[in-house]
Amino acid sequence: MASISLSLATISSSKALLSHQKTSSIASLKPHDKTLSHSILGTSLIRPTTLTTTRGKASSPTTKITCSASSSSSPLPSALLFDCDGVLVDTEKDGHRISFNDTFNEKGLGVTWDVDLYGELLKIGGGKERMTAYFNKTGWPEKAPKSEEERKEFIASLHKRKTELFMALIEKKLLPLRPGVAKLVDQAFAEGVKVAVCSTSNEKAVSAIVSFLLGPERAEKIKIFAGDVVPRKKPDPAIYNLAATTLGVDPSSCVVVEDSAIGLAAAKAAGMTCIVTKSGYTADEDFLNADAVFDCIGDPPEERFDLAFCKSLLEKQYVS
Repeated sequence: MASISLSLATISSSKALLSHQKTSSIASLKPHDKTLSHSILGTSLIRPTTLTTTRGKASSPTTKITCSASSSSSPLPSALLFDCDGVLVDTEKDGHRISFNDTFNEKGLGVTWDVDLYGELLKIGGGKERMTAYFNKTGWPEKAPKSEEERKEFIASLHKRKTELFMALIEKKLLPLRPGVAKLVDQAFAEGVKVAVCSTSNEKAVSAIVSFLLGPERAEKIKIFAGDVVPRKKPDPAIYNLAATTLGVDPSSCVVVEDSAIGLAAAKAAGMTCIVTKSGYTADEDFLNADAVFDCIGDPPEERFDLAFCKSLLEKQYVS
């Protein structure tokens, strides 16, 4: 089956519109610097690691440090909100993409999404929306129905099967948690900070990731907002607005961890602080509007940031 090369610009006009406000940068620090004066009040730079925070897009190699705030006067976040795919687990290339292709193969559709094509398609939020946009552009398979209503049912059936295949991968624990995720969740629980996952993915798939990879004890404390729980997917802020309302918290007191430009746009449009942990497909995206950018959360001794650092961002202590 021949893969089809596709430009996102011809699929969807929906793009994350990121404003060009100044974001945090510590790229100019020298290796011997121990603390930041006038920029992170009460914040200690713990040890050299493989963290890089940048202003906007990825830059050339810079000083690598760990960020951890020691100030006890900073307010705790009311809620810590995680995206799922690419943040909790790097699921896209070897998880969701494979499951889509296995579904297409089972149904005899003659469609394969290669790695590069899927990277473009990821700029469309939601699996059903992604398939619909793709078929609208390239042509619907011969086995697909003709009417719009029947095509919606066809897409829903494909997505249901794709989710089943994806969940089987998760249950086998073939895709691990990204470094530092469990640590940051546990730190939040220890401080009484609410934790939720806000994703465009199917709710069953997100629940499986949280339950099987974070464990049932953590899972029962984590609220999940996913799939069609809102009518508009990221970059629309609807899912983050719903999370804040449901959890009973002020959006301005929430810290979001995202990995993509559309997720960042959604979080900022909801009025929330957003940290980006770049993933395989999003490393070169524009994160100019992020409050901080890292390659991951990280576990000691390779820790990039912790809950204390999240606290410091709420006080605007992390400035250039």
